Amino acid sequence: MKKEYVAEFLGTMLLVIIGCGVAVYTNADVVATSLAFGLSIVGIAYSFGSVSGCHINPAVSTGLFLTGKMKSKDYIAYLIAQFLGGFAGALVLGALFGSFTSLGANSANGDILVATLAECILTFVFVACVLFVTSKKENSQVAGIVIGLTLCLVHLLGLGFTGTSVNPARSLGVAVLQGGDALKDVWIFIVAPIAGSFLAALSYNFFKPSK
Repeated sequence: MKKEYVAEFLGTMLLVIIGCGVAVYTNADVVATSLAFGLSIVGIAYSFGSVSGCHINPAVSTGLFLTGKMKSKDYIAYLIAQFLGGFAGALVLGALFGSFTSLGANSANGDILVATLAECILTFVFVACVLFVTSKKENSQVAGIVIGLTLCLVHLLGLGFTGTSVNPARSLGVAVLQGGDALKDVWIFIVAPIAGSFLAALSYNFFKPSK
């Protein structure tokens, strides 16, 4: 197994454990949860970024694939690793909290249209940031910080609408294990982020910066 895939598995697992763990522990405090997800990305990026690029998000991988920055074989393997990592993180959270009844799953809060629109827009912002900030080598030293702060930013807005996903792998594992309404709504947090990623890729291809 390629080390890149292992890095994606571990990175996604850690993101779920820390981000969703803080959300559960603080009852989804907006500032604490936003910082947990954003700073997790920063830490993981500077740990595993040189190995796999630190996608740890199917929406990010989709954006990179659609802009010609990933081969199809790696794209599929990354998605598998990320979703498995999300499930592993959810299992660890259940063990830590001694229950699977609350794992920080996302919710449409009764409004599917608003939830879908919010997730699509927020994922567009996040993935567009990833695509543009990583497009130039001179940004490599600060890319992890910029991307982490952008994830923090979208959480600050999105938590009130959906609990903020922008990452299907972050959402699927915890929803399946938590069950109930979380599982009923989980399709939104797969479809909408991928749609947002598609729009981000279109934007990048249109405004593609010169090298």
